[in-house]
Amino acid sequence: MTAAAGNREKACFPSCRKRMEIIMEELLLFLESEGIDPGMLARVRAFTEKHPAPEAERGRIPVPEYYYYGKKTWELALSALLAGQNLLLAGPKATGKNVLAENLAALFGRPMWNVSFHVNADAAYLIGTDTYNGQEVVFRPGPVWLCARKGGFGILDEINMAKNEALAVLHAALDFRRSIDVPGYDKIDLQEETRFIATMNYGYAGTRDLNAALTSRFAVVDMPLISGEDLNKLISRRYPDINGNICGQFVRLYEELQKKAESAEISDAALDLRGLLDALALMEQGLTSGDALSMCIVNKTFDPYERGLIRDVISARIPADLTREIVFGK
Repeated sequence: MTAAAGNREKACFPSCRKRMEIIMEELLLFLESEGIDPGMLARVRAFTEKHPAPEAERGRIPVPEYYYYGKKTWELALSALLAGQNLLLAGPKATGKNVLAENLAALFGRPMWNVSFHVNADAAYLIGTDTYNGQEVVFRPGPVWLCARKGGFGILDEINMAKNEALAVLHAALDFRRSIDVPGYDKIDLQEETRFIATMNYGYAGTRDLNAALTSRFAVVDMPLISGEDLNKLISRRYPDINGNICGQFVRLYEELQKKAESAEISDAALDLRGLLDALALMEQGLTSGDALSMCIVNKTFDPYERGLIRDVISARIPADLTREIVFGK
């Protein structure tokens, strides 16, 4: 690294630190407003003061676009992490697993490494592997190794898509040993503040059941579907200018799609909370409600009959000609 580059990196530290403090304070205020146990929030503050993030890694602390709503789930997750445990967030789609995981990393002020699992993920992908740097063979660390050394939060996304033999390398890191033994290199111990948060969906193609040995190393939170009240808060916070009546119609639209998916009238492809929020984002950019909802919800279903059912549900709640001025008043 050149001296100029080093100076630029050092110059960003105060701004990174200030950004981190603002994010944490905003999240704490949000959780206070949601009625989270004050004693639990005080312990979170104490944790962050005791374990400041490494300056060079503060750029990895996430900036949440959305907040997770759900008092009970927040308290379950916080109590597990404060007790030094790892979390498994399990549940169907549209329950906010990744949103909560990102929120937790931001709240605790931890740099985040996101591991996206796939059927070809192996131990080298997780821990690291040898590589040639042009002069010699060196160890190139993987995200789990970096998370362990840097005291980060490792997000193990869709953990039930990985092969069990690949996940076996995590056993020592996730239990009381809290260590990683890299063949040919030294064993490393996890930093005290390191945590792993895994997510898994039920019933997706390519997924499998976790073996008992791995599951036992997590505190498991069964993620509930978002309530209408919390969805209203989520939309209103993200789009403060939205017309209140129209916001309510979007909430009821989501609830009706949820009921039809639960009764197997439509597939859960249409039960897409991310798609609903994306549709609002497109409407804010100038698309009509009909076009935005078609792109973000209707067209994600490829069966013509099912598309017709979903369009009928949407048209009963949301007129297709709503414009940005009507929805957001601007």
